[in-house]
Amino acid sequence: MASFEIIGGKKLNGEITPQGAKNEALQILCAVLLTDQKVTINNIPYIRDVNKLIDLLETLGVTTEKNGSSIIFDAANVNVSYLESTNFREQAASIRGSVMILGPLLARFGKGKLPKPGGDKIGRRPMDTHFIGLQRLGATFS
Repeated sequence: MASFEIIGGKKLNGEITPQGAKNEALQILCAVLLTDQKVTINNIPYIRDVNKLIDLLETLGVTTEKNGSSIIFDAANVNVSYLESTNFREQAASIRGSVMILGPLLARFGKGKLPKPGGDKIGRRPMDTHFIGLQRLGATFS
């Protein structure tokens, strides 16, 4: 395993802007589905899962426009019927974070659909907390 050797005695100074965190970014990205207004999000980490979720949002009809280090999202024309397609099932199943589109879809359109999410196989990560929360807010599942 690689290691770092840190030799002290020297004062550090400077400034950095840390990259955004994946799990928080996935939640924030899904929230763009809640409105038909444009939403600007800054400091999005450009990593595989985040990029896959942005692609999923775009295939649902969300338009995106890169503006420097920000992305402007416009979910005015979401195509809810796309949820019925084979392409949606394959695309949503490829990322575990796709479960987070359910809440915004239910809130805005009164319905949502999701295949069994995939993602990395890093051990047991239950999905029931998402479903229980949505049920307690009045959603029913079939």
